[in-house]
Amino acid sequence: MNDMQSGKAGKSATVSARISPAGGLDILSRNEVIRLRDASGSGLHALLRRCALAVLTSGNLSDDPGSMFEQYPNFDIQVLQQDRGIKIELTHAPGQAFVDGQIIRGINELLVAVVRDIVYVSTQLEQGGFDLDDSVGITHAVFEILRNARILKAQIDPNLVVCWGGHSISREEYDYTKLVGYQLGLRGLDICTGCGPGAMKGPMKGATIAHAKQRRRNNRYIGVTEPGIIAAESPNPIVNHLVIMPDIEKRLEAFVRIGHGIIVFPGGVGTAEEILYLLGILLHPDNAGIPFPLIFTGPKQSAPYFEQIDRFLRLTLGDSVAQYYQIIIDNPGSVAHAMVRGIDKVRNHRLDNKDAFFFNWALSIPLPFQVPFRPTHEAMRGLAIHRDRPRHELAADLRRAFSGIVAGNVKEDGVRAIEQHGPFDIDGQADIMRALDELLQAFVIQHRMKLPGGAAYVPCYRVITG
Repeated sequence: MNDMQSGKAGKSATVSARISPAGGLDILSRNEVIRLRDASGSGLHALLRRCALAVLTSGNLSDDPGSMFEQYPNFDIQVLQQDRGIKIELTHAPGQAFVDGQIIRGINELLVAVVRDIVYVSTQLEQGGFDLDDSVGITHAVFEILRNARILKAQIDPNLVVCWGGHSISREEYDYTKLVGYQLGLRGLDICTGCGPGAMKGPMKGATIAHAKQRRRNNRYIGVTEPGIIAAESPNPIVNHLVIMPDIEKRLEAFVRIGHGIIVFPGGVGTAEEILYLLGILLHPDNAGIPFPLIFTGPKQSAPYFEQIDRFLRLTLGDSVAQYYQIIIDNPGSVAHAMVRGIDKVRNHRLDNKDAFFFNWALSIPLPFQVPFRPTHEAMRGLAIHRDRPRHELAADLRRAFSGIVAGNVKEDGVRAIEQHGPFDIDGQADIMRALDELLQAFVIQHRMKLPGGAAYVPCYRVITG
């Protein structure tokens, strides 16, 4: 690093520096560098700046997408082409990303991942490298992004557990996620999450201790995010493989394609969205018989939360939906045992069907689950939440309802839309609407919409119950 300059002291201390990238990105073409600087009018620089600042503020607990830029309004990043490779120039960067004048190695690697994924995806889109008009093409795009990010590893038995859950959880729930991660790590399982705090950090933290005890090296702590959410869920410091997917739908597909099983901890609307996405896929007739272990778990005090989730799922999708998941309360060891057994079934099924261990090609994901949902007021009002549809289609629209609420809560475009036009209206079958309203009210009461201690939560939605 050179040209080191420090800004004001305190929480918002800033540093200006020129750094050498670490972690597998040595060169870029002149065209790629120009596009990142916005000289071509590509619009990529704003995206690069937003994602880079999220990485540099790793560990930030705010879920306000605008707070980072209010705290660091003069931050900028430029990628420079030089004779011996590239340099990353940071201006007024958060001082917490540096120690004794050097950028923290892990943050450097995550910063490189940001540049890598933004450049790769934008280049492929510009050159027509991705066919996003049909389901097969979208799945191949997800595969290519993950491969370019070096997430896909051959010659490794199935061992990747995806952990979902809220970033705004209680201390007891967070400690429980660490205990589950510890039990998974003792059994040689790697962890993938949405990369943020709370239930996305705890399993990784627990697994690191277990992996160290087992003297296990080359551990994978994979964080999968997307540009609209990264500012609200900055990567936690344990993530050692970060990938930024283009949108929430490709992020969700990445989870189910690379994961060999999924554990769901307590969360809020984002977690409900993920649950409905996966159940919608598993309910599709084309996926009958494909094993996919799914476990809901939390400490004893979280039992009512999962009872409520279970009631909502049974009410909307029928009692038989419960065959696709297990609920295990306050027993990390049992969770790990159940996951190991489930992954053994996945392994045997993949061997019998000659499917890859590193990417679940066999799972059919219909196009409506893959096409980005833009949560405008009109789109939210147009959701068809009625039981006179196939269950996987109803699950897809329920997922979109929760996705819109996530956008209205934490995504910059969604927050702006709510400020301009008021809350989203969600309408549908009366008993489903009442159950949805009850579930969302419980999330608010339990502080699952915002971090406790902040301003009172103002709903970005209005459920039409009568």
